Amino acid sequence: MSISKRCRDITPFLVMELNEKAEAMEKAGQSVIRMCVGEPDFDTPACINRASCRALEAGRTHYTHSLGILELREAIAEDYRTRYGVTVDPANIAVTQGTSPAMLSLFSTILEQGDKVITSDPCYACYDNFINFAGGEPVKVPVSEDDGFQYRVSAIRKALDENSDIKAILINSPANPTGTLLSKERMQAIAELAEERDIWVVSDEIYHGLVYEGTEHSILEFTDKAFVLNGFSKAYAMTGWRLGYLIAPPHFMRTLQNLCQNFFISANTMAQWGGVAALTEAQPDVERMRDTYNKRRVYLIKRLKDMGFTIKHEPTGAFYALVNMRHLAEKFGGSSLELAYDILEKAKIAVTPGIDFGQGAEGFIRFSYATSMENIEEGMNRLEGYLKADA
Repeated sequence: MSISKRCRDITPFLVMELNEKAEAMEKAGQSVIRMCVGEPDFDTPACINRASCRALEAGRTHYTHSLGILELREAIAEDYRTRYGVTVDPANIAVTQGTSPAMLSLFSTILEQGDKVITSDPCYACYDNFINFAGGEPVKVPVSEDDGFQYRVSAIRKALDENSDIKAILINSPANPTGTLLSKERMQAIAELAEERDIWVVSDEIYHGLVYEGTEHSILEFTDKAFVLNGFSKAYAMTGWRLGYLIAPPHFMRTLQNLCQNFFISANTMAQWGGVAALTEAQPDVERMRDTYNKRRVYLIKRLKDMGFTIKHEPTGAFYALVNMRHLAEKFGGSSLELAYDILEKAKIAVTPGIDFGQGAEGFIRFSYATSMENIEEGMNRLEGYLKADA
């Protein structure tokens, strides 16, 4: 039985591979500190749970409009107006079962076979698979540790000059795996370049609300030649609810609606009512979680620096620190994957190898601080012991 090439070409998501290995070790009775997966350790805020239960008790258990309930789309539009001062028509929002279906729908809509999308290197591990599955091709633009992993507009321009059939520039701010927050000036310059070259900007804004220094900006502040990906998993601790959305220009909405109708029907009804409560009632909970993440961030960075790791630009958003460990990876031929497995086996800490995010992060390790301070303290103690044993 043959498997389609497009499915054979999908690469493993290494963070999940490490996490599943850690889970197996735990089931075998070993103590593992998981600092690999980017999943909030907080429970979903009570106001969101209550809203979903009310919807369930009220019999709101049927299909909704394929683009999502109007109340949620209106709440999303109001949230963007309040946060960023931009006007979004609720008719231009598609609510999806998490941000991943939104991404798949988006790239399926804008890409023909062989079309290209500029992505940073490193970037979120799954971007390339979404683009490839839709028939596109990622074009890598390196971002460097020395520059805080920020896009350089000159490098994007160079990629545009060297490649035909580029349809979009993909940005992610705050970014996974780096925690980088793109500056307002660079976002403005990227928007201007996209308009100059008549291409789209795709902005993944899933980590908005999790910024500790500086201010996050939506791409819609700078251009309407853009698509926005966002959702509720990260800031609202709603990963298992599978609730996301896509903001798109009007021209694309009918096609996106057709995709939603055929492939997804509609997002979970009760989850959508929970999303309304998230946007209208849960801000105090978001602020509490963000303050806790920030305390963890400060502690983690200090411990890593005390162990001798150089962090040239401290992460200021999301809940990740991408740390240069090339000197440790040298004994594994430079492989961050083998280093990550060695740390897991010997120190019982699950971390993510940089290669998961692209060649530009090879030799780096990503630590997630979306876990308790107790776990982070123990994880750093174990890492310190691992380093001493390796000395």
